[in-house]
Amino acid sequence: MSDNQPQHHNPYDAYPQPSPDQHPSAAPLHDDPSRYAAPAPHPGYDQQAAYGTPYGQQPYDPYMQQPHQQQQPQQPQTYGYEAYGQQPQQPAAAPYGQDGYPVQAPAPHQSAPPAPHQDAAPYGVPPGAQQGAYGPAHGVTATAEPAPVEPAPAAPLKPNQLARAEGRSPIIPPGIQPAALTALLALLLALAAPVARPLLVVPVVLLQAVTAAGWFRLNGMWPARQGIALAFLGGLATDAGLLATPHEDAPLVAIGTLGVWCLLVIVLQLRNRGSADERMYALTAGLASSALAVLAAGHLAADPDAVVVGAAAVALATLARALPLPGPLSLVLGLLAGAGAGIAAGQLTGMGTTGALLGLVAGGCALVGLRVASYDYPSRFVHMTAGVALPLALAAPAVYVLGRALG
Repeated sequence: MSDNQPQHHNPYDAYPQPSPDQHPSAAPLHDDPSRYAAPAPHPGYDQQAAYGTPYGQQPYDPYMQQPHQQQQPQQPQTYGYEAYGQQPQQPAAAPYGQDGYPVQAPAPHQSAPPAPHQDAAPYGVPPGAQQGAYGPAHGVTATAEPAPVEPAPAAPLKPNQLARAEGRSPIIPPGIQPAALTALLALLLALAAPVARPLLVVPVVLLQAVTAAGWFRLNGMWPARQGIALAFLGGLATDAGLLATPHEDAPLVAIGTLGVWCLLVIVLQLRNRGSADERMYALTAGLASSALAVLAAGHLAADPDAVVVGAAAVALATLARALPLPGPLSLVLGLLAGAGAGIAAGQLTGMGTTGALLGLVAGGCALVGLRVASYDYPSRFVHMTAGVALPLALAAPAVYVLGRALG
């Protein structure tokens, strides 16, 4: 080694190396190559299976086809081709790419990927979907406006609503059909009164039943079976008391029955679990209905001739009020019709011209009953119950009082 070449410094040179003579049992680590030799393998040990194929040899590939083996094409299964005489179509061989794998052609129903200059559909929107179904695409402003929603056809207005919309009074009279029923019931009273009082009970009981049901429905208390039944029973109790007592005791019977029934109505409302307003409405309706049912029994206590005159006046006044005429004109015509019916019936019964006064008052009471039945936007059920019964029920006290005074 020349002086120009650099000398490498060995860091282990600074420490003294033991000599073999000093330690005969310790030998240097590099003087025995057998220390690094691998132990002899076991006789049954397979070195190639444990460590793999040595470098440079071709590994065994179970998927590689041997040169002498040829791949047999699989015959596709046929399902019913022979039954129809058709031959199954052989699938065309797929071309192979550079990497050795077959190239798969896109399915017919799949759309091609978007061009580089087009924006792909946003995440969650299937390819080929229309813009209107999934919203505008990325970077595109939607200009289509939603279709206007057509309003639902309005329900036809009720007569009272139509009258209010036209600026007229929403109070509607019952009409000609309830007036005809009132006239029929009045005819039954006029025919039964001269015969016998027990026979007169039949139309009076019918009048009381219709009065009780119509008054509750007129006040909006429906269904009110207990109140209607209680008011109707009050009318029946009054009828029984009138049949069992003379004509002179009729006021006492009516007042006594009405007092007892007011107490029963109050007891009935104590069991009501509704609100305070509802109980008050039910209490007033029950008291008024019971009072009207008791007053309707006045036809049973009145003089038979007065019953005939009063029934005729109520029938004609109700029919005249139902004519399609202006309100004031039909009101005047109703009063005149009641007075004329009283004069005619008075001539037949022996009351004479005094029947005109009774007919005028009875006709006026009938018009008041029609006015009450037309109140508070009534329904057809109200017209066919309260509109039928109230004219005769309100005329009963006048028939009793004026019949006794004029007779």
